[in-house]
Amino acid sequence: MDLSTAVTATVSTLRRRPADLLPFYFLGTAVPVIARTALLVALAGVYLHAELTGRLAVVRDALAGTDPTPPDFEDPEAVERWAEAIAPALEPLVSPTAVALVAVGSALALLISVLAYAAVSAGQMSAVFARLRGVRGLTAGIAGVRDRWLTFLALYLAEFLLWVGVLLLAGVAVGVASLVGGPLAGAVVGLGALLAGGTALVLVRIVFAFAPAAIVVDDAGVFDAVEGAGGFVRSNPVDAVAYLVVAVGVLVAISSAASALAFLGGGAAVALASAVLAAPALDLLKTVLYGDHRSAVAPVDPPTEGVRAQFTGGVRRGLAETRVFVRRTPGTHLFVVAVGVAGGIAGWTLAEPFVGVAPTSIEARLAGHLPPAAALAFFGNNWTVTIATAFGGVALVVPALASIAFNGLALGAVAALEANLPALVAFVVPHGLLEIPAIVVSGALGVRLGVVAWRAFRGRLSRVGFADALEHAFWVVVGVGVLLAVAGLVEGFVSPYYWRPFL
Repeated sequence: MDLSTAVTATVSTLRRRPADLLPFYFLGTAVPVIARTALLVALAGVYLHAELTGRLAVVRDALAGTDPTPPDFEDPEAVERWAEAIAPALEPLVSPTAVALVAVGSALALLISVLAYAAVSAGQMSAVFARLRGVRGLTAGIAGVRDRWLTFLALYLAEFLLWVGVLLLAGVAVGVASLVGGPLAGAVVGLGALLAGGTALVLVRIVFAFAPAAIVVDDAGVFDAVEGAGGFVRSNPVDAVAYLVVAVGVLVAISSAASALAFLGGGAAVALASAVLAAPALDLLKTVLYGDHRSAVAPVDPPTEGVRAQFTGGVRRGLAETRVFVRRTPGTHLFVVAVGVAGGIAGWTLAEPFVGVAPTSIEARLAGHLPPAAALAFFGNNWTVTIATAFGGVALVVPALASIAFNGLALGAVAALEANLPALVAFVVPHGLLEIPAIVVSGALGVRLGVVAWRAFRGRLSRVGFADALEHAFWVVVGVGVLLAVAGLVEGFVSPYYWRPFL
């Protein structure tokens, strides 16, 4: 199969039934939310330790005699003077217990992230291969998580160790040459090591790029998958190099877009598009190429409706599914509201001792506000958060509730420290009428998915039932995204301005 045909098959498969594939890529965006739960628990422990031991009171007293407002970061000398003034006040917070809690929380977050990434990747690639065979992707992905997560973990560890080994060998060769033959010999060997090591790393990357596809297509273990991927690269060097060029091109395009939109605040939107569009497209492309090599795929026909009709139909279905979900789960939504309110009260209470010591200002934050850029940034950030909150609930509810509580905590703390509270309330109300309910819906969806995942884990729900819940969640998140798009426009173009003549 040539590259053009493979790209056509990729686009057709991605468009044909996105709800049967993209939920696993939404799950990928939730991995950081799932992992950070351990760190949030550790930080809560640090706070309790500081409060119970009186260290926090000492910090409050010390900060009362200083100006905690950071200076302009473009003035390094001012920043240095500010840091030297603030550091002594914060020293009581650095205790052996606090350091140990943060270290353990960080280590657990890293471990959870690695394990979750391996499990999600197994589900993603299993769903991709199923879609290319005309089989339901979500049920295959769920089975893939259970059966292949350990294989994917071993594969990623193997590639990591190979990279480390190549770099260590190059470093040792340069070091020995420098000691034995002097700087000139070291430079010559370093050049050779750069060329040889770079070539080796490129070969490792291209083989391991196709190894995940080999795992699902051949139902293979790590060694057989690497061998199969290597055989594909040897037999189809043009296809392999073409895929590498496309992947690098996509990476460069995403990086360029992120850089170009950075000053417009579009970084979050670009990152989200990369995670839920570019990533599945690349996974589909390499699986099409490898599966065709194994005569194991039968790409689906392209959808009969156009992109515009498919988009508008998806928007309508997303809003309809969201309305149905809200009507059917009022108790869950009330529970999530209670968690968010409790987080807000906690944030207000925790920040109250710092009122007047570390003030915030909505008017200062709106200085230099650029409506189109702000609208794009607000939409990208908020939809990313709601997707991660909803699908993070798959990890037995806790990450979803932690995300809602954290957002409430942050909002409560900001409100407590706000120098002009009426202005903050006036700013939040217009877009908050859509944004806050959207966040609540995502939290309720996370709780629902957590319950479903627990029932599936206990064997009380079939794989098909779990897949149905994931597909429904996808459409609800689409509906939430529509609400957040409107809220972003209001927040960018209306919220910062309408109240100024009155306050």
